[in-house]
Amino acid sequence: MRRPVSRRRTGRALRVTTLAALMTLLGSATAGPAIAAPAAGRSAWSATVRSLVSAMTLDEKLTFVSGTSDPKALGEAGYIPGVKRLGIPELRLTDGPAGVRVTAHATAMPAPVALASSFDEGLARAYGRVIGRDGRALGQDVLLAPMVNTIRVPYAGRNFETFSEDPLVSSRTVAAEVGGIQSQGLIATVKHYAENNQETDRGVFGPAVNVNVDEQTLHEIELPGFNAAVEAGAGAVMCSYNKVNGSYACENEQLLNSILKEQWGFRGWVMSDWGATHSAEAITKGLDQEMPGDAYGPIFTAYFKEPLRTALQDGKIPTSALDEAVARILGQMERFGLLKKQARPSRDAVGGARVAQTVAESGAVLLRNQHDALPLTGGAAKSIAVVGPTARTPLVGGGGSAHVIPESAKAPLDAIKARAGSGAQVGYSVGENLDGVPIPASALSPATPIDRTGGDKVPAGQSFSYSGTLTVPETGDYRLGLQTSGGSGTVTVDGKDVITAGGFFSGSLIPTTDGLTNAPVTLKLTAGRHTLAVKTTAPADAAQSVRLAWSTPQTVQADIATAAATAKKATTAVVFAYDEGTEGSDRSSLSLPGNQNELIAAVAKANPRTVVVLNTGSSVTMPWLDGTAAVLDMYYPGQEGAEATARLLFGDVDPSGKLTQTFPASEARTPVAGDPRRFPGVDLQEDYSEGIYVGYRWYDKQNVRPLFPFGHGLSYTTFSYHGLSVRPGRNGLEATFTVTNTGRRAGQEVAQLYLGAAPGVSQPQAVRSLAGFQKISLRPGESRRVRIDVSERRLSYWDSTSHRWTVGTGLRAVSVGSSSADLRLNTRVEVTR
Repeated sequence: MRRPVSRRRTGRALRVTTLAALMTLLGSATAGPAIAAPAAGRSAWSATVRSLVSAMTLDEKLTFVSGTSDPKALGEAGYIPGVKRLGIPELRLTDGPAGVRVTAHATAMPAPVALASSFDEGLARAYGRVIGRDGRALGQDVLLAPMVNTIRVPYAGRNFETFSEDPLVSSRTVAAEVGGIQSQGLIATVKHYAENNQETDRGVFGPAVNVNVDEQTLHEIELPGFNAAVEAGAGAVMCSYNKVNGSYACENEQLLNSILKEQWGFRGWVMSDWGATHSAEAITKGLDQEMPGDAYGPIFTAYFKEPLRTALQDGKIPTSALDEAVARILGQMERFGLLKKQARPSRDAVGGARVAQTVAESGAVLLRNQHDALPLTGGAAKSIAVVGPTARTPLVGGGGSAHVIPESAKAPLDAIKARAGSGAQVGYSVGENLDGVPIPASALSPATPIDRTGGDKVPAGQSFSYSGTLTVPETGDYRLGLQTSGGSGTVTVDGKDVITAGGFFSGSLIPTTDGLTNAPVTLKLTAGRHTLAVKTTAPADAAQSVRLAWSTPQTVQADIATAAATAKKATTAVVFAYDEGTEGSDRSSLSLPGNQNELIAAVAKANPRTVVVLNTGSSVTMPWLDGTAAVLDMYYPGQEGAEATARLLFGDVDPSGKLTQTFPASEARTPVAGDPRRFPGVDLQEDYSEGIYVGYRWYDKQNVRPLFPFGHGLSYTTFSYHGLSVRPGRNGLEATFTVTNTGRRAGQEVAQLYLGAAPGVSQPQAVRSLAGFQKISLRPGESRRVRIDVSERRLSYWDSTSHRWTVGTGLRAVSVGSSSADLRLNTRVEVTR
């Protein structure tokens, strides 16, 4: 049974009392939705939509609710054929959280987590506009983005694709981005609804984890971002693979019908994640469209088309449910002008690149800067040792459905050399050779090198195989890499498949220096002989380069020693470190992969003026931190990341990003540590037993000091805060204070306001929660009076007894500062009803 939920509370007006005076606020505890709920039945839709639904046959309606393959595919994710006889055009759906993912060139934007770290809604709109225009120019109608799931698990493989551990940051970022995307005529799809906060056991190729989450946590932490996207007018919502409180998300009536469509008044359509539909009855529980339907064969079993047809014909499912689903899709097509022939724009590659660079610069977070090691000036800028494979081969973005093909992406090493100028000495050492070297014939029996490159490629459509032994000279960790130009392949060692290449989630994000896709694995091998089998298949239309390479314990140590020696000769060392976040898998550790921790420690020991540039998707541990001079987190910076990195390092632009997620000091001290039921779950049951204490809320409650707190981010200048005043605002509070640039250069600051818990409330509350923020630009010596409005929703908590938002009354702390752990101004207000 669905629980009744009130969206609006009546009663006495809300009052807020400061320590100085009593202030009265008028308004309800919960603002109504920006989009009105549809009227019941067919009258909710326009005459055009009603007419088209009435004219469609059963077969035509079924093609709308069950996606298929595109006969003119450009690599997009989904396709609806339309109804030619009625003038209903085709509908094409593309992945694209960080740019349009098709087989053509598109603007590769920085990772969404970098966008959110800019704390800049204007920039989020511009980000959306670039993707929206690219999508329309490339023949797409629906974007399968943005992703707004909470960063709950630091290990989660898709943290880079989403925004924050904080619902306010996520809400404001997604609303602005949706507005930007849809301003270009591309329908935005907010995903993955809901609680898809990990990749482990998510349910795409096996059983789905069931998320057990209480009502308050659901409404206060995960749902606000989705609600904000709906209020911003998102045309579609994608439901997730996992179960929520026992029901699959794509047939969860509470989530889809009660909350999304009834309470929030969502007028768009709900599509499944790819293969996330489990029954034809899902259409009666809020799912409107299964993707991809029955075109994908045995991997994604068809649930809707034939079972739905049968259920409709047998009267088990009313035709009104099918008509409603089709009308929702047609309604959005009509809203976006897609029922009429439209001229598509051309790509604005130059404008897109400009926005991509601005986002990369604005979202970068300066985590550490000892003794003003950055920016690089004077002698520090004239003698530089650059270290790391991603300095030479740029890591543009994360993997899976976030992968984008840019027209170009410069290497950071080249950008640093260009910016340093001809008079500077810029050396380079790879530090960690991800290419390795071809395994020598002397280590193989038969002694045939596994190197079919150059003029000896595997012919198109044919296979290559090798079977023999591999002799390992010493016991240790060996990195094997199957490197190919396309097609598929496997490597088997001692009877176990250790590498599978060619799948959607396989292979490194970092190609070899000669452009091959590298599918690596690190194995601990004992000295002696091991059985080895390699098999590859070339694409049907192209010859295949194949190479099996390795890095041995000896070569790894030699690379580290060479990097340290190179760093010792320079005034400044800049080490590029990376991880490879991707859809389909979570990280097994918060450490940097491979031997990077050892590499950074060695370089920092050789050169105390060591700067680490992170190309990572989420938080990482840093055992080498104290030995470094500076750490700059660029995330996955997109196609213009090299230029942005160089400009930040040399001080052409001031770093102004702030962390939207807490960086833990160790893996033993995170909200999910020590309890496998929290992550990754036990017997497919995952308990959100931390409740509302996600991210910094947990660190505050447990009094655990993180490595870097939520909201942290340094600048090349300094800021002071003073003069906090709080008074009544429109349906909330209005806080004003002054921020002054006390440094000698221009900069930007993200001023953050946190609200304390309400006394007397029996339900859990955060020690403090972000209630507002504003990013401001200040010249040296300039002061500005900043106003932050705290909405009534921010003053409220979700009451699980009455199932509604309720204002938290009593004496409440208001704090303002530069991060959740750097609060410069404090006062209290009395909130009463």
